Amino acid sequence: MGFGSYDESEQQEVDADFDEDDGVKSGESSHDGTIEFENGASSDELLDRLKEIKDDDG
Repeated sequence: MGFGSYDESEQQEVDADFDEDDGVKSGESSHDGTIEFENGASSDELLDRLKEIKDDDG
């Protein structure tokens, strides 16, 4: 088949009849908690690294 050709036999039928029970309820995936992340670098080290990155870009 060439570029831009259309062959109706290649089309697939999609069942778009969704039931309410098929979806995910937003309350089911909520999370009540906290997350903490420490990268081990000080603020000064991070600021220095940011300056290096900005200097490399320009």
